[in-house]
Parts: sequence; structure tokens; C-alpha cells
Amino acid sequence: MADWTVTGLGWHDGVPRLSATDWRREHAREITAGLRIGWRVSGPRRCTGVRSSRGNRRCPYREEVAPEGGTSQCESCQRADPGLALARDRILDDGRTYRLYLAWFGAGLLKVGLTGEHRGIARLLDQAAPVFTFVGRGRLPAVRRAELTVAQAGLARERVRSSVKSAAWWGLAEVADRRAELLACRREVLPLLAGHGIELLPDGPLVDQVALFGLAGGAPAAYRKVTALSPGATLVGTVRPAIGSHLFIDPQGPGEHPDDQPLLLDTRLLAGWALAAADDVRRCTGLGLRDCVRPPDPGEQDALF
Repeated sequence: MADWTVTGLGWHDGVPRLSATDWRREHAREITAGLRIGWRVSGPRRCTGVRSSRGNRRCPYREEVAPEGGTSQCESCQRADPGLALARDRILDDGRTYRLYLAWFGAGLLKVGLTGEHRGIARLLDQAAPVFTFVGRGRLPAVRRAELTVAQAGLARERVRSSVKSAAWWGLAEVADRRAELLACRREVLPLLAGHGIELLPDGPLVDQVALFGLAGGAPAAYRKVTALSPGATLVGTVRPAIGSHLFIDPQGPGEHPDDQPLLLDTRLLAGWALAAADDVRRCTGLGLRDCVRPPDPGEQDALF
């Protein structure tokens, strides 16, 4: 990839793609399991502007944003972003059809949300939902009211933090158990939504994405989470299957240096940085890192005493 500004990783047609722009055209690269990467970051990290159906519009102020921040937009561009306007309820109705979904992220971690029907399942891939199902469809105001009704009833939450999602990867339930929990939630939700002015989907399929995300065996028992990048930082290694916007990266090839723990990179931290190929670099450098270790199983802990 040339020295362009990263705008983010998103799922398109079921494939994760990392996008970048030189503000004249955009480039997207598929990020698939087994891909060897060698990237050098240069900065400062700047606002990625406003995303629309016509692509990214450059930030007029070229504002700098915090290296460790989860957002790559300045406040001005956030206010002008149509996607954020929808998420923050500043768009009341855009004439499109929306779908209401229930997603399972772990034991007791159920989320309710909405997505444009034209987007298919892209939002559930972006969010790294291990299992999900659609429960209704309709115009935005009615679907939004249904979402609030489910959340206020305490059946599912509107938001699940990224850190909570990744912590749950260590202990994902078996297939039958995670399906059963989602089905039980749907059975409670459907009667609650009668009369909400949306078309209910009582028999929508349950879509399980655990294998797609490479989580059938859970997350690595120990890894280092990237918390920030700095100018001149390098990322070198082999990527595992993308999990929403997250990538596990083996710093060397599998088996080359077994003492090197995998890195977990939230690719949202890449957005706003300039990225260039670094074929001459052999080590990851310039990264803020935090150690993450699988907590002991309560049953195993009790057995020690």
C-alpha cells in the first residue's frame, strides 16, 4: 500500500477490507487469514473527514486526533457525519427500510440494534457479533422505537463495549448453548413488539459467525493488546481471521518465534495515520501494549484448595 491515509477496516460482501485514501481516490485491500503484513506508520494522526456514499471528504481543518483515541474524527467532522447522525438519533426518517437485530456476544451479553436493510449483514460483521438474528423490519422511526422498547425492558442492551466483547472471546459457549440463549431472548422480545408498527420476523435464521472469526477455539490464552501507535511505528507479522474491526497478528510467522505473543489490534487505531509498506522491517516497534491473560477458570481455581 502506498503512503496513504487509512480510513478504516470494513466488511464488504462478507470480506474484510482495509481502506485508505490519498483524497483523490480510494484503495481497499482484502485482509484475510494468513496474510503477511509489513507496515510503517507515519503521522501525525489526522482526522479522517466525513464518510458518505460518495467516499471520504477530507477534513477542512486537517485536525490532529489522539493516537490512542477510538475515534479518528474531529468534533466538527463527527457533527457532519451522516452515519453518526443516524446513530445519535439526529435523523428521524430517511425513507429506507431498517432491520431490528438481536446479537449474542457471550453469556448474558445480548445486544439489540438496527441496521439498514440495504447493508445486509455488514453491520453484524463490523460489530463482530458471534451469533445474531433479525427479528423485525420497517421504517426507521418504528424500528428505533422497537429497539428502545427491548432495551428498556432489560432483555438486551443497546451497546456492548469493545473491551467487553474481546474479554468474552475467552469463554464463548458451545454452539447449542449460544443459540439457545439467543432463541430464548427472541421468544421474549417478539410478544413485546406486537403493535409496534414493524413487520416481525419470528423465524429468522440464527447466523453463527464464530468459525468465520476464527474463534471456534476461543481467543489466545495470552496476547498483547495494542493501545496506541506512534509516528514511525511498525507492524510486521501474519494476520489471523478478522474479528469485526480487530486483528490478531502473529508478530513473526507461526512457529518462527513461539515466545512472541500475538498482538490484538483494533484497526480503528490505524485510521488517520499514513501507512506505507515496510518490507525491510522485521520487528514490531513503536506500539503501546497491554498484556492480556485468560483469567483462571473458577472451577479449576477451587480445585487447588
